[in-house]
Amino acid sequence: MDSDKLNIHLISDATGDTLNSLARAAVAQFDESQVNYHRWSLIRSRLQLHRVLEGIQAEPGPVLCSLVDDALRHELDEACARLGVPLLHVLDPVLEMLQAQFGAPAKHKPGRQYVLDADYFRRIDAMHYVISHDDGQATRGIREADVVLVGVSRSSKTPTCFYLANRGIKALNVPLVPGIEPTELLADPPCPVIGLTIDPKSLIDIRRHRLKLIGSGADTGFVRTDNTAYVDYEAVEKELLWARRLCNERGWPTIDVTRRSIEETSATVLKLMENWHAKREKPEHGA
Repeated sequence: MDSDKLNIHLISDATGDTLNSLARAAVAQFDESQVNYHRWSLIRSRLQLHRVLEGIQAEPGPVLCSLVDDALRHELDEACARLGVPLLHVLDPVLEMLQAQFGAPAKHKPGRQYVLDADYFRRIDAMHYVISHDDGQATRGIREADVVLVGVSRSSKTPTCFYLANRGIKALNVPLVPGIEPTELLADPPCPVIGLTIDPKSLIDIRRHRLKLIGSGADTGFVRTDNTAYVDYEAVEKELLWARRLCNERGWPTIDVTRRSIEETSATVLKLMENWHAKREKPEHGA
């Protein structure tokens, strides 16, 4: 292991997703940061904690913790002080603020955010929906959709749909192909339709990479990656222009995903969904 890298230990009594996101968001603010993340999840017993402490002692570094069990926290506090490593209980400021607002103490029970409640099953249902309606499959299921994403091939429709599904959003995606009219079900959609667009050069890079993964097709009959409209700049530019014009004609808002992460694109989708529903509710309020 590179001794020049900073060791950061993430200790959680659940999956550790919260700590991982927090740590990466913070580290991203430091240029050229070299970090080794040590993830310790589902730590709920003293035996498990002792293994964590052995890991910290072997590779010392700051500790971010989201344990809620008082006994484990106390033992971790003492061990980190003895080892001389900084320790931060990341949930404490939030819990203290909420306890003051609610006027009641926190339960301090691990993993409560992952209970099998209605929200959990809604997310699972949304994930199944995305799988069965990906890339224009079963478009008649649009009546169940919360949002429809449209765009040319490789414009990040599918990964965005999966990310939204993890938020409990049923997202259907429909590919836009020049010369082929979108399904008539999009003529009067029961949910917002949002277009995803991208810079031609970035799209070509993505498509070339995709074609390389599939193979150049010498034995499969697949077209050469350097001799197809799929990755020809002028053809791709026309394809994107056609898709943008179609979205404008239909009144579908578009998101340029060129420099956006899937998370950022999804956040914009959610905002546009809110705007769509707000506009539909206005006439009722004015009645």
